[in-house]
Amino acid sequence: MNLLTILSNLLAPARDDAAFITYRAVSITFIVLMGVAALAAIILVMLTPGNSQGIDALGGSSETFYGKNKGKSMESKLKLWTMICLAVLAVLAVIFFILQIDAIWA
Repeated sequence: MNLLTILSNLLAPARDDAAFITYRAVSITFIVLMGVAALAAIILVMLTPGNSQGIDALGGSSETFYGKNKGKSMESKLKLWTMICLAVLAVLAVIFFILQIDAIWA
């Protein structure tokens, strides 16, 4: 079986042939977009460094130049883009779930 057949089996069929073709195209588009958003979120999380500072964390927090400019750092940008990707994924998932209602396509 190929990937398109597997995706088609996951989708609920509509009554009309034209509606089914539209339904299938929209559903597959949303599945692909959710996959891209999930993959981007995974990559961004893997690129984001951890919050621990190693042995320096035992002595208390020391104010550094990096700490003062944390909002402009690459770490904050990665966290921002991670949140954006996860928000997009959540919105796409909700819309995809709503599109699975048969009354919309009948």
